[in-house]
Amino acid sequence: MIDHLDGAVIPTGFDVPVEPLRRAAHYTGEPGSIAEARSFAADFLGRLRTEWCADIGGRAEEEVLLVVSELVTNADRHSNGPYILELEGTDAEVVVTVYDSSAALPRRFPRDPERVGRHGLEIVHVLAREVAAERVPVGKRVRAVLGFGAKE
Repeated sequence: MIDHLDGAVIPTGFDVPVEPLRRAAHYTGEPGSIAEARSFAADFLGRLRTEWCADIGGRAEEEVLLVVSELVTNADRHSNGPYILELEGTDAEVVVTVYDSSAALPRRFPRDPERVGRHGLEIVHVLAREVAAERVPVGKRVRAVLGFGAKE
């Protein structure tokens, strides 16, 4: 919509579709990469609060950071090369996507409190409302969608 005020054209912004906030980071797997990815995600959530006025509570933020940690850790452990963390968000959700060079899709093991390790994907499935993994030309993509705010 465009308002006219004494001959001046004033764009209101309502006629322009709003794109989600998107950021991506590349990691080599060097020590500290997982902590860097969490920090990158925390900064992203801060920008989402500012630019989208997203109401992201402390628990929702910790859930997003935990999903980032789990997916990046899996990429770090199971791929033979670098990986990419891509974040996309609005005031209602954050999509966490990790690309890595391994074509092997992640396995979700049955719940077993006695098992040591291999709970990462199980945790991601509990926290995310949608989880998908697929092969891509360079390896695989794992995507998790987390919701929050009034629309959730």
